[in-house]
Amino acid sequence: MDSLTRRGLLVATGACATALATPSFARSRASIDNAIATKLEEMQAQLPFTQNLVQNSAGMLVIPRITKGGLMVGGAYGEGALVIGSAPVDYFSVAAASFGFQIGLQQMSSVLFFMTTDRLGKFRQRDGWTLGADLEYTLIEKGETAAVDTNTYKDDVFAVVFGQKGLLAGISIEGSKYSRIIR
Repeated sequence: MDSLTRRGLLVATGACATALATPSFARSRASIDNAIATKLEEMQAQLPFTQNLVQNSAGMLVIPRITKGGLMVGGAYGEGALVIGSAPVDYFSVAAASFGFQIGLQQMSSVLFFMTTDRLGKFRQRDGWTLGADLEYTLIEKGETAAVDTNTYKDDVFAVVFGQKGLLAGISIEGSKYSRIIR
C-alpha cells in the first residue's frame, strides 16, 4: 500500500512539473503584447517607484504571467517580450524547475529592468540566459516600500515581481532560464 501511495505521489508530481514546464501555454504575439501593456500599467499603479525604472531603463523584459506550481518537484513557465522604448522587439519564455519542500500553485508577473545598454546588449546576444549564473541582478522584494531612483541605481539589472495570485508554500532550490522564442 505504501509503495502505491508513493508511486501515485511521484506520478502526480511529475505530471504537474511536466505540464508547467512545457510550452502548452503558448500565446500569440498580439496576446502577449496586450498582456504586457496591461501589466505595465498595473505595475506602475501598484508600485509607483517603478515609473522611474521604466523611464530610465535601456530595456525591460516583461513576463506578464508566470505560472508556478509544485509538489516536492515543481516547475514554472511564462512568455513575454523584451520591450525597448515602448515597442516589443524580441519574445522570450522563462522556464524553471525546482526541488524541495513545496506545495501549491501560483501565478505572478515579472519585469527585468536593464539599466545599461551594455547589459541589455549582452542579454540579447545570448541564446539562453539563467538568472544568477549568467547575470547578477537585484530583486526588489518589498515593492510597496522600495524607493529606487537615479541616485540609488547601482546595479545593471533590477527584477520586480508583482501581482501574485494563489498559494505556493515551501522552500526550494530553483533556477530560471530565459530563452528567445519566435512569435
